[in-house]
Amino acid sequence: MLRLSGGQVESLWDEVLPVGVRELPADLAALDVLLRDRALLAPITAHWQCEAAAGRASVGHGRPTIAIETYVRLMVIKHRTGWGYGTLVREVSDSLHLRRFCLIALGERVPEESTVRKLTRRLGGVVVDELTRLVIAKAARETRFRAGAVRIDSTVVQADVRYPTDSGLTLDGARVLVRESRRVIAKVGSHGRVVDRSRALGRRLRLISRTLARRTGERKAEVLRLTEQAGRLLSRSIREARQVALAARRCARGRGARAKLAAIARLEEMADRAQRVATQIKQRLAGEPITDRLVSMFDPDARPIRKGKLGKPNEFGYVTQLAEVTENTKRGARGFILPAATILGNPPENALLTITAGELQRLELRPREVALDGGFQGRLTNEALQQLAPQRVFIAGRQQPGSRRTQRRLARYRTGAEGRISHLKREYGLDRSRLKGEHGTRAWNAWAIATYNLDTLAVRTS
Repeated sequence: MLRLSGGQVESLWDEVLPVGVRELPADLAALDVLLRDRALLAPITAHWQCEAAAGRASVGHGRPTIAIETYVRLMVIKHRTGWGYGTLVREVSDSLHLRRFCLIALGERVPEESTVRKLTRRLGGVVVDELTRLVIAKAARETRFRAGAVRIDSTVVQADVRYPTDSGLTLDGARVLVRESRRVIAKVGSHGRVVDRSRALGRRLRLISRTLARRTGERKAEVLRLTEQAGRLLSRSIREARQVALAARRCARGRGARAKLAAIARLEEMADRAQRVATQIKQRLAGEPITDRLVSMFDPDARPIRKGKLGKPNEFGYVTQLAEVTENTKRGARGFILPAATILGNPPENALLTITAGELQRLELRPREVALDGGFQGRLTNEALQQLAPQRVFIAGRQQPGSRRTQRRLARYRTGAEGRISHLKREYGLDRSRLKGEHGTRAWNAWAIATYNLDTLAVRTS
């Protein structure tokens, strides 16, 4: 059952507290005023009603959710501080200020971290993007915010994975196949097993590390030989896992059949991912190009992205395009970030620009000036921005019409996009998504952007 607000926050205990403890700090007080607007919860209500219509949730009966007002405030605190879910719950429990901000009474328990985490997954990024749109509309309506210019740039939001290697993926694959097969056998009671080959694979992984430290010319051939052995061991585990899944499907009936089938499906999914790793090793040994490389057994949507940076030549995650709409192009201009545009893989800038332009049209924002970096193509950019009809489109490094003063102003304004991205990564957690998969990354990005926009609106209204 959907529950938008909780019980009474004030209690008799609050009367004995000093005034300084009962009053929120200035930044939290400004955010508190904004978040008291119940209209900001409309996207969550609409999403829950759609889920109820599809039979996946209930609105008026059943076990109630945590108060959505409290949940939104908890997520805002989380992305402002960079805390994990467990740390968030502990810190809010111990802080009188954070309790009052999150509308949790002194005698009330803070929601469990698993409850907050599961609700974040359930809502996803689409609902939070709608919250971002409402914040921007609120700024235009109540603070007379007008879109004078927009600067657009792309960045990589890293997936929460370690640096991938083929041999490391074989070890991960073997371990997860053993773990999932044991769960299936425990639930279904079928015969068969997957041999735990993690020790043999770990031995080859250590040999590869020692081989790479050598300075002989034969080390590359030795690494390929050891990687081929690891691939063969993983293939055996895959065959055994598929046999366990096939035998379990024949027995998956009776009481708890749904849970049994879910466990079997999980095992089959992991076997498919492990097969991709084994196939990648064969392609590497044959000298064939790998077009859709798997970089993690646990985040299959993450992709290797090469941006040409000296410090990080290869990154693993998702390309995200961010657009900041400001009132002017002055130094230090601070505006609102549109919902992020993301496509799997390593798409070009103009492929994401079409999504960003559509977002501007949806919000009825028509900036006079658009500042872009040198990765955008002139013709495709003009086509994507045709409906917006900006007065001036600046692309860094290109010959543009206009005076030198205008060119310097827009170049300086465009450079500010890199500073804003750095700000979002350092202060709001946009550097690395702690949620797995494309769905999780979209939700992570959406909460980071929504929190930044709420802070921006709080500054404008305070």
